[in-house]
Amino acid sequence: MSIIAEYLQQVSLMSPVRHKNLTMFPLHVATKFDADYITLDDALKRGCAKVAEVSESGSVPELKFVNECENRILLLDGEELVGAKQNRVLNLSILVPARSTIVIPVSCVEAGRWHHESREFRSSGRAHYASGRSLKSRSVTSSLSSMGSSRSDQQEVWRDIDQKSARMSSFSGTHASSAMYEDYQEHINGFVAALQAVPEQCGALFLINGVAIGFDVFENNAIFNKLLPKLVHSYALDAIDQATSQETPNADAEQNAAQQLLDQTKTAKVETFKAVGEGQDLRLVGEKQFSGGALEVDNRILHLFGFNGIDANDESPQSRILRSSMRRNSRR
Repeated sequence: MSIIAEYLQQVSLMSPVRHKNLTMFPLHVATKFDADYITLDDALKRGCAKVAEVSESGSVPELKFVNECENRILLLDGEELVGAKQNRVLNLSILVPARSTIVIPVSCVEAGRWHHESREFRSSGRAHYASGRSLKSRSVTSSLSSMGSSRSDQQEVWRDIDQKSARMSSFSGTHASSAMYEDYQEHINGFVAALQAVPEQCGALFLINGVAIGFDVFENNAIFNKLLPKLVHSYALDAIDQATSQETPNADAEQNAAQQLLDQTKTAKVETFKAVGEGQDLRLVGEKQFSGGALEVDNRILHLFGFNGIDANDESPQSRILRSSMRRNSRR
């Protein structure tokens, strides 16, 4: 039995919470640990951490992370950083050692800008949309397996952003994914307000239109509470993109779909690599384009995520018209 399968024996579904076409199943973890680290946003607020380009000329797939805190810092896979020469998202979850400087792998989510907007990055308060995280996860795993590098397929990331922006009628002069969040921010705020953490929740599994899309689970509920709004932003954008006029999915069917995704994760193949920062980076590969990853430090799973790889978009002309209509309504 893999370390992931053993860990998931402690993870169980709690009662779901729904908002429009997005359902969140809170995840309960039987054994929790005190967090001897802080989040990126906490570190930036304290002023003891900074993120910048690796040099004056910069490097698209890499950034420099300076941790001057007394604490280690947990960086979240898919977390978005904005500013500097172009906006980026994290390729991995990383535990940055206290009082250290490291180079972190990232993907660009703003193809049309390469000049300094600021000297340092700031947190956007969100994570890359879930379908994009899933796509990135698969390419990072492939890169690690074939070349030992934590790089994504950057052209694929840019192409996916352009296609999604076109579907959502969201324009950015620099092809920035941030424009979609800004255009739909009021609607996204409704999802964030509705999908709040419940007591003892350490993770969340999300379904869109009754389809289980992905999940994130952490070893500590306080850390999860800080990161949940970023995750809801991620799934909410996909939920808006995939809006339909269908009725609310059957509750039992949703429960089964959620459990199947956890069960699929248990049987996934696990590959282990030296992590950026502390610990081990575990990469998960399963059937039907399932992908995922985990950060293991001192025999503890700090963060585990998985995506079933299903594209919940129905690209028939009728469905495109329905989604377009619902997106227009959501912006009124």
